[in-house]
Amino acid sequence: MGFTFPGNPFSSPNLIVPLVMFAWLPIVVYLFTRFPARQAVVISFLVGWMFLPQAELPLPGLPDYSKITATCYGILLATFIFDAGRFQTFRFGWLDIPMLIWCLCPFVSSLMNDLGAYDGISAVIDRTATWGTPYFLGRIYLNSLQGMKLLAIGIFVGGLVYVPFCLYEVRMSPQMHRIVYGGFPHADFSQTVRLGGYRPMVFMQHGLAVGAFMMAATLVGLWLWQTGVIKRVWNISVIWWMAALFLTFVLCRSTGALSLFFIGLGFLLIAKYFRTALPVFLLIGGMAVYLYVNSETETYFSDQLISYLSQIFPEDRIASLEFRFNNEELLVDRAREQLTFGWAGWGRSRLMNPETGQLTIQDSLWVIALGENGIVGLTSLYTAMLLPVAAIFWSRYPARLWTNPKVAPVAAVGLMVVLYMLDCIMNAMVNPIYILACGGIAGLTMSPERRRQPVLNPQLLPAKRHVMQERTREA
Repeated sequence: MGFTFPGNPFSSPNLIVPLVMFAWLPIVVYLFTRFPARQAVVISFLVGWMFLPQAELPLPGLPDYSKITATCYGILLATFIFDAGRFQTFRFGWLDIPMLIWCLCPFVSSLMNDLGAYDGISAVIDRTATWGTPYFLGRIYLNSLQGMKLLAIGIFVGGLVYVPFCLYEVRMSPQMHRIVYGGFPHADFSQTVRLGGYRPMVFMQHGLAVGAFMMAATLVGLWLWQTGVIKRVWNISVIWWMAALFLTFVLCRSTGALSLFFIGLGFLLIAKYFRTALPVFLLIGGMAVYLYVNSETETYFSDQLISYLSQIFPEDRIASLEFRFNNEELLVDRAREQLTFGWAGWGRSRLMNPETGQLTIQDSLWVIALGENGIVGLTSLYTAMLLPVAAIFWSRYPARLWTNPKVAPVAAVGLMVVLYMLDCIMNAMVNPIYILACGGIAGLTMSPERRRQPVLNPQLLPAKRHVMQERTREA
């Protein structure tokens, strides 16, 4: 038994793969000796996600050893060694309930499908390692404005680091993973060809994941620059870095990520000039309505949506989208047969597509969640990721504060989480960076100490000084 590339079982990893994967644990521990704990956590997650191979080592009864679990294990080990008191700072709160349900519901799904307690416990451990642990680490390490700032700057700098790798693969085709780790991480190389060129993959599972990451880095960097959080990077004006990053992002040829970028940019501009986050709340509500209608009723928006989008996007992209929707309808019909807790694992939620004669393809994370864990799993997943963002934008840091340099990173990262969950309606790219961010936002929202220290908008300070001076004269 050894490491494999789950996305491409026909490729064999070279000897560098186990060397890098097992060396990553002590490297993460070493990072805690060189950097402050919060900074070490951000560096570990970003570097691990960006550069470790798309390889997994199956472990009986335990979660597969992958880039996500390796990073989480390394951080937990380093915390036990150097920062054990950090665990005592965790206080379970109301925003943690949806993530707890999302991590535990696979056990009930296994029991409801007569798969036994062992299968349920194994599924819970796997879900906790992939989702619960990054969320927990975000809760204890990034539950402050400074933690959110470190993560936001880390995402932006990570995008800058990826620029030369993306440009290389735009010109030479996605080859970095094969050159370094001995195999292509995806079984279908044709999916890297888009719009007359190549869509880079670098060390991620798909070009869509790279496009989404570069979108996040570009949008976060743009907001940090506009709000004055960062002005120079590596002693070069940030405007030049933004130009290079945006150009590279466009060359990633990901129309979905580009659409998300402009949606996010529109939200930030509305917040800046109209001081409202209403479009964000409407988007969250729209996602809830879409998921409810598609999961619990037999109403589908796919035909109307295809008809509308066919007037905007090329025919080949519309055909791909229509294929996805057809598979989605079959999978949702299958999920309704076990609507409450789903079909559990082992591919039981899939079925044969009568048109192709092959198993249906699960492209969307929401469809996977509904099929495996039913409406309980789907609701807990989207609530766990979106409720902390909605809560912090509603009660703690409303849109009128988003231009404040202290709050700007929270606004940018929170918006990235919302856009990520919107992307999960179409794709199934599990990204621990957003789960980590969600944990940090939940911790910041529930932190009572910081409620006593509200952040003031600098534009309001002169008026407040004037009021104080008038009161002093009157006294």
